[in-house]
Amino acid sequence: MGVLVASDLDRTLIYSERAMALDVSVRPAPRLRCVEEYQGRPLSFMTERAAELLAELARRACFVPATTRTPEQYGRVRLPGPTQDWVPAYAICANGGQLLVNGAPDGDWRAEITGRIAVGSAPLAEVVGRLAECADPAWTRKRSVADELFAYLVVERAELPEGWLAELTGWCAERGWAVSLQGRKVYAVPVPLTKSAALAEVVRRGGAELGGAEPGGAPTVLAAGDSLLDADLLLAADAGWRPGHGELADSGWTAPGVTALAEVGVTAGEEIVRRFLAVASEAPAAFGAVGALGALGALGALGALGALGALGALGDAEVSTVSG
Repeated sequence: MGVLVASDLDRTLIYSERAMALDVSVRPAPRLRCVEEYQGRPLSFMTERAAELLAELARRACFVPATTRTPEQYGRVRLPGPTQDWVPAYAICANGGQLLVNGAPDGDWRAEITGRIAVGSAPLAEVVGRLAECADPAWTRKRSVADELFAYLVVERAELPEGWLAELTGWCAERGWAVSLQGRKVYAVPVPLTKSAALAEVVRRGGAELGGAEPGGAPTVLAAGDSLLDADLLLAADAGWRPGHGELADSGWTAPGVTALAEVGVTAGEEIVRRFLAVASEAPAAFGAVGALGALGALGALGALGALGALGALGDAEVSTVSG
């Protein structure tokens, strides 16, 4: 059986300086590699060891970045790979709204997911209007629309009124939208727009290449993520890992087959790649022939709604990024 690894990026594999959470008492500090620059400045990092492990992983498995970033934002990231100019064969962007094939957006998938959103969720303009009404300029620093698919706010988190997030979450849920908070960003995302839906499409297209030699075989799917918008991705995988920080860790979220790591920050990213590589190195014996197609199919149209149900009632707790 082949191995497919689908991983969130920001705060899972790559980290801003603010999110690295390095223990200054530990010496020597890990060496870091810059994997993203923005406006001429270093922005995102991995440990040097994590970069080496990821390059080896990309030789042994089909590695699929799965991010909430738009294709433009994702394009700034230079992930280590088997060659200097390596580009993943598939990448999931815009929380599943864009599927990049050899670096280029796939029009067929965009049309498919746009149709699903039209059926399952209220129009984007309605949600954008609601955010404009309820986001007080006193604590809102930015209102944006990402790739004409979802909306987000940049806020002063400490100044959010008590109950505001829960009220917005309920309003959006009635209209087929999910709300998530990570760092200073509040996201409103259509329920059908999920990373697991795009992952299922990658598995479908991969066919024999990902499934290995067995007729109808499905690949072993591994996943990692830290936020609510990664929950459906983790549920769709044969095995998953979440770091010791982030929304899922803060809420105590667990699921069968998902390992909660103790590591936080950039060292968690290194540990996640190490776990991926350990499984990929042992394939095909690690999980057997069931693969992830059954899990992905079971999620089906539930998408993020099923993941939200699995999370249970978080109330007004943190409930996700264009930096996912």
